[in-house]
Amino acid sequence: MARILIVDDAKFMRMTLSNILNKVGHEVIGEGENGKEAIRLYRELQPDLVTLDITMPEMSGLEAVREIKKEFPSAKVIMCSAMGQQKMVVEAIEAGAKDFIVKPFDEARVVDAINRIFN
Repeated sequence: MARILIVDDAKFMRMTLSNILNKVGHEVIGEGENGKEAIRLYRELQPDLVTLDITMPEMSGLEAVREIKKEFPSAKVIMCSAMGQQKMVVEAIEAGAKDFIVKPFDEARVVDAINRIFN
């Protein structure tokens, strides 16, 4: 199963996603609260996949996905967005994100997004 890095400024969202991922057998190898941490942790942990919230303090998920993809072109990124962030989701996909999931997280949708990336 995949080694996954979760980055979201809301602890509750990280916990929710972590619980879903662990339940289906993935390993959460790290958690971050903003885009800067996402980049640092990506370099350090080299995860199979990173989930990035779009809106975060210090550096957005959008900026982080651009940086990560510049340094690691084969990085697999799933964006997490609130409803109504379609424009930013499109920008994130253009920047190299593979997929997106909408909050509140639907377990089946999360699992489906991850399976599509690895199959």
